[in-house]
Amino acid sequence: MAGQSKKSTKKYEKNHLKDALGKRKEVAKIKQRHQAKAKKKARNAKENAVDADGEANALEKQPRSVDLDKMNGMTEDQFFQEGFQLPELKKTKQAANVEAPRPNIGKRKRGSDASDPANPGSDQEAASEEDGVQVHQEHLDALATKDPDFYKYLQENDAELLDFGGGDLAEVDQLSEDDKPKKKQRIGRKLRAGSPEEDVEEEAVNDSTDQTEVTTAMVAQWKTAMSEQFSLRAMRRVVLAFRTAAYVNADVDKELKYSISSPEVYHQLLVSALDHVPSVLNHHVPVKESTTGKVRIATDSKKYRTLTPLLKSHSSAVIHLLENLSDAPTLNKTLNALIPLLPYLLPFKKILKSLVTSIVGIWSDTSTADTSRITAFLVIRRLTVVSDASIRTALLKTAYQGLVKSSRVTNPHTLPAINLMKNSAAELWGIDPDVGYTTGFVYIRQLAVHLRSSITQPTKDSYKQIYNWQYIHSLDFWSRVISTHCSPTSNPSLKVSSDSPLHPLLYPLVQITLGALRLIPTPTYYPLRFQLTRSLLRISRATTTYIPLAPSLLEVFQAAEMTKPPKPSTLKTLDFTTALRVPKPYLGTRTYQDGLGEQLVELMAEFFGIWAKHIAYPELILPPVVHLKRWLKTVSPSTKSRMSVGTKTTSDKAKGNKNSRLTSAVTLLIQKVESNARWVEEKRRHVDFGPSNREGVEGFLRDITVGDTPLGAFVEGLRRKSEEKEKLLEQAREAERRDRTKDREEGSRMEIDGVEVDEPEDYIDA
Repeated sequence: MAGQSKKSTKKYEKNHLKDALGKRKEVAKIKQRHQAKAKKKARNAKENAVDADGEANALEKQPRSVDLDKMNGMTEDQFFQEGFQLPELKKTKQAANVEAPRPNIGKRKRGSDASDPANPGSDQEAASEEDGVQVHQEHLDALATKDPDFYKYLQENDAELLDFGGGDLAEVDQLSEDDKPKKKQRIGRKLRAGSPEEDVEEEAVNDSTDQTEVTTAMVAQWKTAMSEQFSLRAMRRVVLAFRTAAYVNADVDKELKYSISSPEVYHQLLVSALDHVPSVLNHHVPVKESTTGKVRIATDSKKYRTLTPLLKSHSSAVIHLLENLSDAPTLNKTLNALIPLLPYLLPFKKILKSLVTSIVGIWSDTSTADTSRITAFLVIRRLTVVSDASIRTALLKTAYQGLVKSSRVTNPHTLPAINLMKNSAAELWGIDPDVGYTTGFVYIRQLAVHLRSSITQPTKDSYKQIYNWQYIHSLDFWSRVISTHCSPTSNPSLKVSSDSPLHPLLYPLVQITLGALRLIPTPTYYPLRFQLTRSLLRISRATTTYIPLAPSLLEVFQAAEMTKPPKPSTLKTLDFTTALRVPKPYLGTRTYQDGLGEQLVELMAEFFGIWAKHIAYPELILPPVVHLKRWLKTVSPSTKSRMSVGTKTTSDKAKGNKNSRLTSAVTLLIQKVESNARWVEEKRRHVDFGPSNREGVEGFLRDITVGDTPLGAFVEGLRRKSEEKEKLLEQAREAERRDRTKDREEGSRMEIDGVEVDEPEDYIDA
C-alpha cells in the first residue's frame, strides 16, 4: 500500500538503523579530519616553498652582514633609497633575556577579525576548520539528493546531526529585517536614529564584554515588540536576558550579556519571556497538529534552523529555573509555559531528557503543592501525546522510577500524594497501549524475579525485598493501570476487557500478588495482606475477572488472633491503610482483634458484592459461608456451658474469643450474603437458557445495578462507615499537627539563643 513502509525497511530500521547512523557519523568525522589534514599539509608545503625561494634570492642579491656604522651614518632619505635591509645582529645575553611579545589571548569581541597578526598559524587552523565544516555540509547536502527518505528521517529524529555548524544568533536579526517591509524599515531607522535610548541599547547589546543593566523600559519595549510585531530580534534579547534571570544566583562559566538587580524587573522579565516567547515561535514556525495528536513542524526551513540556538538557550534556562524554584505560583506559570514549547524540542533528545527529569522530579516530590504536581503531570501527558515511541518509552520509565522512589516513605501525610501519583501515572500507560504493554511487561517481570529469588533462595532478610512499601506500591500501581485501561465501563471502545492490549498483563500480575500475599502467613503481616487484597479486588471489579480471594481471607479467621480471648488494651486504633506490619504490643490485644474483624467483614463483603448479580452466586458463596458458620461455632460459647452454673471445666473455659462485637458483625455478614443468594435464586427461576448459553449467562441481571441487590446496599453502608471513620482519623491527625506546631512556637518564644527566659513574678505568684 502507498504510504506504508516495506517490511524490509521496518526490519532495517529496527535492527540496523542505529548502527548505520553511528557508522556514518564516524566515517564523516574521519573523512573530515583526513581532508582537513591533507589541505593543511599542502598549504604548508606551498608556503614553505615560496619562503625558501624568496630567502635564496635575497641571499644572492644582498651581502650576509650589514655595517651598523654605515647605517647609523645614513640620512633618512638615503635609508629609504637603499631599501629595508635588516642588519644581522649578534646574539647577546641581554638580547636573549628579552621576552617575546605575548599574543593577545583574551576574549575576542564579536565582529572583530578572526586572524591574529601575532599568531600566523591561527589563519591556517581557522581555514582548515572552515574547510572541514564545509566538506561535512557538502556530504549532508549530497545525502539529501541521493537518499531523501533517510535525510527526512534524520530531520525528524536527529536534527542535531544535520545542524552540524550550529547557528549564529545574529541571523535572527536578519530574519527580523526580512520580515519587515522596506518602507517601514526606513522609517524605523530614522526613528531609531533619533532615539537616544535605542542607540544606547544597540551599543550595549553589540558590546559583548560589558553587561547591560535591564530596566523596566527595556522590558516593556521588548514586550510590545513581541506582542504586536512578533519581533524575533526582541525575542532574542528577551531570551538572553531570561538566561541571566535564570542563572541569577548560580555560577556560570559563560559571560552573560545582561545583569538584573531589581526584583520588579526580574518579575516583569520572567512573565514576558514565559508569555510571549511561545507565541512568537508559533507565529514564525507554526505547529500543525492532526486529529490523532501528531504534530508537524517545518524543521527543514531556514527560520527553524536559525532559531535552533535560541530554542536550546531558552530551554536550558527554563530547566535550570525549574530546579531552583520554590514558589508555587511561579512554578505553575513556568510549567504552563513549557506546554507550547514541547513540539519544538522533540528533535533535541539531550535537552528533552533533562527536561523530563526535572518535570518528573517536581511531579514525584511529595512535599510539593498539589497544584504544581498536577501542572507538571499535564506537561508530562502532553509530551507523551506529541512524542514518538522512543521518547514515550523513556518518559514512562522515568515516571515509574520517580513513583517508586517517592513511595519509600509512606505515612498518613504522604499517602494522599502517593495515591495522586499512582492515579495520574496510570493514565499515561493508556496513551500508547503498545508502548505501555512493553514497559509494563518489563517491570512486572522484574517484580516476579524478586519474588522468585525470595522463595527459592530464602535467607534471614530475603523477605525484606518483598515486604516493603516500594514493592507493595508497585503492585498496587499496576493494578490501577489494568483496572483503568481494561475496564469496558471506563473505556466504551472495549466490548470486553480482553480487547485491551494491556490485558495480557493481568494474569502474571495476579499470580505475583497472590504469591507475595502469602509469603509470610503470620499475624504480624496481616495489614500487608489486606493491602494486596484491595488491589486484587480493584482488578476483579473493573475487569469482571474472578480471582479466588476468599481462601486467603478465611485463613485469617483460623489464626489465634481471631479464635482466642484477647488481652485488654488501651492502645489507639491501628490504621491499616498506612501499616504493613503490626507493632509487637498490638499482637493478642482487643484493639488488634477488633481491627482485624472490621477489615475481614469489609473485604469479604466487597468480594461477594462483585458477584452479587452473577447467575452462579448461590454456588459461589456456599463454601465460604460454611467456613464462617463453623468459625462462629468455634468462637461462641456452647449452650451447655452457659446453662451449667458453678461447673468449671478446662475445655469450656478456654472456648470462645469472648468478643460479641466481632461475632455479631460476622453473623450479619452471613445473613446478608444468604439473603442475596435467595434473591438470585428467585431471579434465575424464570430464565429459559442453559449454562452453555454464554451470552445469556453474561446478560443475566445486566440492567440491575449492584446497589439494588440486598448485598449491594450492605456493602455501600460499610463504605460510608469506612469513609466517616477515615474523616475522623484525618481530623485527629490535623489536630495533632496543630498542637505540635503550637508547642514548637511556644517553645521558641520561651527560648532565645538556647537560654530559657525567666517567667514574670506575677505569673509565678498566681
